[in-house]
Amino acid sequence: MAARDAEVAGAQPGNDPRRWRAFLVTQAGGFMVLLDVTIVTVAVPSIQSGLDASASGVQWVVSGYPLMFGLALVAGGRLGDAFGRRRMYLIALTGFVVTSAAAGAAPSLTLLVVARLLQGVAGGFITPQNLGLIQDMFRGAERSRAFGMLGATLSVSTAVGPVVGGLLIGGFGEPDGWRWVFLVNVPLGVLALILAARLVPRIERGSGATEIDVAGIVLLGLAVLGVLLPVVQSEDGGLSRLWWMFPVAGVFLLAFVRWQRRRMATGRAPVVDLRLFTEVVGYRAGSVLGAVYFAGFSGVWLVFALYFQVTVGLSALVTGLVLTPYALGGVSAALAGRVLHRWGRWVTVAGLSLVTVGFAAVALIGVVLPADQVAGWVLFPLLLAGIGGGAVIAPNTALTMTEVPARMAGVSAGLLQTGQRIGAALGTALLAAVFHAAGMPASVLCAVGLVLVALALAIRELCVSPRRDILSWKVSA
Repeated sequence: MAARDAEVAGAQPGNDPRRWRAFLVTQAGGFMVLLDVTIVTVAVPSIQSGLDASASGVQWVVSGYPLMFGLALVAGGRLGDAFGRRRMYLIALTGFVVTSAAAGAAPSLTLLVVARLLQGVAGGFITPQNLGLIQDMFRGAERSRAFGMLGATLSVSTAVGPVVGGLLIGGFGEPDGWRWVFLVNVPLGVLALILAARLVPRIERGSGATEIDVAGIVLLGLAVLGVLLPVVQSEDGGLSRLWWMFPVAGVFLLAFVRWQRRRMATGRAPVVDLRLFTEVVGYRAGSVLGAVYFAGFSGVWLVFALYFQVTVGLSALVTGLVLTPYALGGVSAALAGRVLHRWGRWVTVAGLSLVTVGFAAVALIGVVLPADQVAGWVLFPLLLAGIGGGAVIAPNTALTMTEVPARMAGVSAGLLQTGQRIGAALGTALLAAVFHAAGMPASVLCAVGLVLVALALAIRELCVSPRRDILSWKVSA
């Protein structure tokens, strides 16, 4: 497969004078989507108090969003490829604003859960458009810088969620403070909508197929649901009750692959062009690396929240502040993006090494110091891990997407992030189980082991194609 087809009609990628302003506007949507993954975790007591809800019921407010987010990613990417990413971004962002308002105004737990599920779908439709628009609007070294800035957005939005949530609940009071966790998206989203409508360019698809493979979307969605649902419900006994969904998911995945091959053989547009994994250089390796890394780094945040709030006795706000150095370190993604075209896969190798050292130091501190002294000593290791993390997610995404044709950018971005969501869910369940059984140090060491696996994959990719990443950026510049 040629790496760069004539996939965009009537557009000059890299030459639109509005491209950087458009990029910044689309990042606002991406920021809100990922902020909502973690901001709600500190709002659980407020929701229980305000709606007189049970802990198991509120669990769906927390877990339903990432579940639907993960299910919607590939479908959102395919729709963006077929009908235009600008159009899908505006539609999805509108849906996100409306569902955020509905969640904030929900008079009952049932309506809140419904709004939260729909909000997850909208968020899952937004995210692949962000990555696809980078593929459309930028080339060469500019693309690596854009991915670097995207990485900084991802790191900061995810890490500051508990802090922002704690501030909102503290400012508006316990009974109804949780509503502002959702309502804060409304003015920000409306402003982003207005600016996006003015700045994001119309990049029309050339001869790309607009047929949507509904059967393929359903089969893939059922496969992903079979993996994610037991995992996101693990804290409520989901793994023991829903274990049977894992083999069922395997059956649906096999059926999906066979269906995609059949559609490709008959010349009809599939949801996923399977040549992404066999002919697009670096895509398969980067996807696996990303999923493994997310399994390691995502789960530690639940572990830290449980440890500092339950074991140590810190408030949600103070816990968020303890974890803030990781978010601050994540801005290294911007610098990583600037040097990515020169150093290629070496950037992710260095980043994974720093994450390993930082998390290992946190585990060691948890072993040698009493619990009430840990918070002060982990600040620097978390900063170090954050600096490393900033050099992993966005650079790996950029390197994974380097050879992907723009006509497939949306669905490839959706697949990449679906793997990351599955990895995050599995890792969170694993690390939480280890935490409950053996404590924080053992759980964080488990995360270190997963990050080391990702590091080994990065080193292998570097050894297999030591110059491919760097040369690809130079050619595309």
